[in-house]
Amino acid sequence: MSDFRVGFIGTGRRKERADTTGFFMAYTHADGYRGAGGCELVACCDIVQENAQGFAAYYGIDKVYLDYREMLAKEQLDVVSICTWPHLHEPMVTDCCAAGVRAVHCEKPMADTWGGAQRMARAAVEASTQLTFNHQLRYGWHSDAALQAITDGAIGQVLRFDACRGVLLDVGTHVLDQINMINGDQRAKWVLAQIDYRDENLYFGAHCENQHILFLEYANGAHGLLMTTPDGRNPVGALIRRHDETEWTVPTAPEGGSLAPMDRCLGDVMDCVRTGRKCRVDASNALLATEIIFATFESSRRRGRVDLPLDVTDNALRSMVDSGALTPRRKAS
Repeated sequence: MSDFRVGFIGTGRRKERADTTGFFMAYTHADGYRGAGGCELVACCDIVQENAQGFAAYYGIDKVYLDYREMLAKEQLDVVSICTWPHLHEPMVTDCCAAGVRAVHCEKPMADTWGGAQRMARAAVEASTQLTFNHQLRYGWHSDAALQAITDGAIGQVLRFDACRGVLLDVGTHVLDQINMINGDQRAKWVLAQIDYRDENLYFGAHCENQHILFLEYANGAHGLLMTTPDGRNPVGALIRRHDETEWTVPTAPEGGSLAPMDRCLGDVMDCVRTGRKCRVDASNALLATEIIFATFESSRRRGRVDLPLDVTDNALRSMVDSGALTPRRKAS
């Protein structure tokens, strides 16, 4: 007999190639729950009936819905995965909390505004709902290697983190979250940043910068420098240099391999539901990266440094587009 009844909001459609309109992440979540054990996949919902029915058929799920609120009302779910676009995360999370769901695992980024991210986290605390976000790279061997090197004293005192990766509301949130974890989940003190947004760039319906450069200081005095190239690619890969070495090296995967980050992530999420232990991908940790992202947009709007905690609740990038302060060239339909 299963311990947890699991439902899915936003199944998506399996495609040959994932893109900025969909990664069909619900399928990856479902595989993770199966691997975690004790989970019964009982219901799914998508606004496109064909998508929901395809997901249900693939996983042998009997209950299919087009309205997630109806699913929450009828199915007495213990756990819900939310795999929809960012602007939908807040209402869906808060509705799950109100329905008495024990745990919600939501796709990143948290929300499309800083205020929305804060409200979600607050609703979960008030409802005693475990709220986690899919920053699964915290469970990757790269993260393990960096943490171990710091724990062993091989690097010495960490003073700065440098990274070059994609847009902040997509891959960038993973990068920031990994840096935060390696730095002991310290809160940032301030952010000084600039973005360029000359060409419309929508990820899951949200405006995303073409390029950014971001400098910040953490509460423990460490600094971070993050940037992206015009095409969003990482030009150098992952590099490590220990304090007693002169050359940078490319880390290698451990012998024998290990579980994929997503499998480890969902396994830990479910273990935390059972034990009450705080999860690595808890909302409180996700908020740290999310605040930096929206502070980056705010720093560009103010043309100056932003001291934290962030004192605005909107998404400055979207607000600048809406007001005409930024006028990205629209893509052809």
